[in-house]
Amino acid sequence: MPPLIYVTRRAHFSAAHRLFNPSFSDQENDAVFDKCANPHGHGHNYYVEVTVAGSADPRTGYVIDLKRLKAIIEEHFIAHVDHKHLNLDVAFMHGVIPTAENIAVACWNQLEPHIGQGRLFSVRLYETENNFAEYKGAHT
Repeated sequence: MPPLIYVTRRAHFSAAHRLFNPSFSDQENDAVFDKCANPHGHGHNYYVEVTVAGSADPRTGYVIDLKRLKAIIEEHFIAHVDHKHLNLDVAFMHGVIPTAENIAVACWNQLEPHIGQGRLFSVRLYETENNFAEYKGAHT
């Protein structure tokens, strides 16, 4: 059996969001989400790391061509979220509280159907240098 190899591509985007649950009172939203419940939102410089797992193709040595992975990430995720307000401007985030956890899942859902070589293994979303969420889909 050929070895399983993990290949990761990192991308950056800037976006605004508001953490707010419409079923909560204003006081409850403030207690749960603190400053992140600001009615006008706030922004982050996010980093996303997308990892694909698989065996190296004997013809190319690639699990997935990183130029292709970069294009998939750009076309199917970054182009939709960069310099956007996640609550207001991003169709696949409508009705979702845009926490790092939920953004990571949304990113997975946007990318997974387009990974043709290997399989999507994980999406790690950094909201800040110290805070990140990682999603590994249903395969773990």
